[in-house]
Order: sequence, then structure tokens, then C-alpha cells
Amino acid sequence: MTSNSSRTTFKILVDADSCPVKDSIYKVAQDLDIPVLLVASTSHRIYDESDKVRTITVDNVPQAADIALANNVAAGDILVTGDYGLAAVALSKQATPLSPRGFIFTDRNIESLLLQKHIEAKIRMAGGRTNGPRAFTVADTHRFEKTLRKLVSLRLQG
Repeated sequence: MTSNSSRTTFKILVDADSCPVKDSIYKVAQDLDIPVLLVASTSHRIYDESDKVRTITVDNVPQAADIALANNVAAGDILVTGDYGLAAVALSKQATPLSPRGFIFTDRNIESLLLQKHIEAKIRMAGGRTNGPRAFTVADTHRFEKTLRKLVSLRLQG
């Protein structure tokens, strides 16, 4: 395989603490020669899978990983996260946020997602209950990998 590293001007960043698709990310990154930056707190053990994977370990305090990711994401990057606020930050920097389920956050959908998150938080603060996320499935992993490959391929072509 011809190395794309001389042409690669983007990286894949990963909110790694609770990311269920790290193996898929490693596979795509290795196949297409894309650098990866994992950010995790000290309470999680993250092992590099190749020389293209770099890990930043942050203190185990709220938002530390999000702040590190926000400080490292740049235009053209792909950020893997399920955090809507972090996705909004990535969008503001012209990066593409992608959920571990393969959902692409966009300028068109982020506002409604943030509003829904806010409404659900208010319901919980008032003592109400909201539904949590559905169970993660193998189909989610396949959808994620397919979407990630498509995003990376588009960047390599452009």
C-alpha cells in the first residue's frame, strides 16, 4: 500500500474514555495510514495499537478530556465523540464530529441535539426520568466503520 502520510493533513481524534469503536478506528487508520490521537483520563488504560496512534492522558476530572480534544482539533480533522457539546466545538473549528454509532454531527442537526440534551437535563433536575441511550450493537460498529472510511476517503481525495 502506498503511504498517504505525505498527503494527510488531518487526523482522527478520539474521545477515548468510553469509546466502543477504538478497534475499528485503529483498523481504518492503519489501512489508510491516518494519524490518530486518543484522549483519555487517568482512570482508563489506553494502549497504542501502532506508531500512528498517539495518546494524551488527562487528569480524571470533569471535562478534562473534552478540553484537551477541543485544544487539539483542527479544520479537516475527524473527531469521534458522543458528546454533543464537544461535537459543537469541533464544528466551530470546521472539523467533522462523528458519533461511535456512525452519526455525523452537522451544523444543521447540532442545535436540536443540544436543545434536547438541555431539556432532558432540566427534566432530570426536576426529579423526572428520561430514556438513556439504547444498547450498542454490532450493527452500530459496522455503521461507524463504514461512515469513518467514507469520511477518510473523501478527505484523501480532496
